[in-house]
Amino acid sequence: MSRPSPSLSRWTAPLLLALAVSACGDDRPQALGTLEWDRISLPAPAAEKVLRIDVREGERVAAGAQLLQLEPDRTQSQLAALQAQARQAGEALAELQAGPRSEAIAQARANLAATQAQAADARAYYTRLQPLGRQKLVAASDVDRARAAAGNAEAQVRAAQAALLELEHGTRSEQIAQGRSALAAAQAQAAAQQVSLQKLDVVAPRAGVVDSLPYRLGDQAPVGAPLAVMLVGDAPYARVYVPETIRANVRVGQGARVYIDGREQALGGRVRAIRSDPNFTPYYALTGDDAARLSYLAEVELTDKTAAQLPAGLPVRVEFDEAQP
Repeated sequence: MSRPSPSLSRWTAPLLLALAVSACGDDRPQALGTLEWDRISLPAPAAEKVLRIDVREGERVAAGAQLLQLEPDRTQSQLAALQAQARQAGEALAELQAGPRSEAIAQARANLAATQAQAADARAYYTRLQPLGRQKLVAASDVDRARAAAGNAEAQVRAAQAALLELEHGTRSEQIAQGRSALAAAQAQAAAQQVSLQKLDVVAPRAGVVDSLPYRLGDQAPVGAPLAVMLVGDAPYARVYVPETIRANVRVGQGARVYIDGREQALGGRVRAIRSDPNFTPYYALTGDDAARLSYLAEVELTDKTAAQLPAGLPVRVEFDEAQP
């Protein structure tokens, strides 16, 4: 009996396998994907060294739990400087509100009295010099200088009077308003720096599982780099690609059944989101005619309580309930 050629055997076996799978497969509309958890990333607030790590990857933590700490020395120094500036602005405002001291007012009055005396002396000298100038007993230039000196003394008296009035009237309301604004700005900067200091203690914003800690003790992450990645939420969700052929029958809120490899029983689910823009068919659906079609990314949340312990990354298959008209 003759044997089939090697080339014929190489193509016949896959063909028979594909026919067998097609014959026993499920013809109901389905979508393929993976099991995922909602992820949150905690970015580095400052470029500081990792000083302490309090958790391990895979550990479940409560909301507010300490995850790690960055070195606080530089931020604390900056906070101290800003707090000192805020205190300085507060003292300057208090000085404006208190107004001029009584000693300053007394000094202004004494200055006014001195300039008035000098002005009186200058006027008297000019008065004595005028008739002598008319009689040509003194030079005209001496008379002019005496007149200028008297006028200058009168101007100094008016300046001293204005300075005394300014002190007696106290600080202007506009200056007090500027002082209040300067104090508020300094306090706001100090408060912002205080928040930055608190963020160096990285805590869990929600209860969940620590999925990844990219940096180790002594590492210095750049600003914005993820210091920790957490998996949060009550249960995972299935992220699947809906084929174009059934996209019209899949809606948000629609029920679904989620099949996970290794579990015979399907888990209940509900479609919570579906993209409007299509993606190209993913690699695991490139079979037959599907290779030329588009697919739509969808998220199916699991409503079964037993799904809370399932890990991320498991392959899933989702069948959708009949859409209600």
